[in-house]
Amino acid sequence: MSSKVEFQTSTHKDWQIFSIIGRVDTVTAAEVDKVGNEFLQSNNNIALDMSAMDYISSAGLRVLLRIAKKSKRDKKKFVLFGASGMIKEVLEASGMDMLVTIYETQEDLP
Repeated sequence: MSSKVEFQTSTHKDWQIFSIIGRVDTVTAAEVDKVGNEFLQSNNNIALDMSAMDYISSAGLRVLLRIAKKSKRDKKKFVLFGASGMIKEVLEASGMDMLVTIYETQEDLP
């Protein structure tokens, strides 16, 4: 099984949307980390769109945790939205929903 990940950016209200399309696993985690941190450097209110994410591994969770910690340290807002199915279950089981605010949809962003 090949791992592939793509990124899209957009805006909604005061949020800069960073969309991940595909898998975030040991093969793609470094790329997601690099691109995510570049996006974080140039934006203040970041919402990660997970609606087109197919899979997230523990390596992917570590990337999200690093980005969340960096955003907090840099006094930026970082939230997640669009997680469903197994992705949502993994976020809840890992406790990520206790560390980062997770919204159901883009329309729910404040």
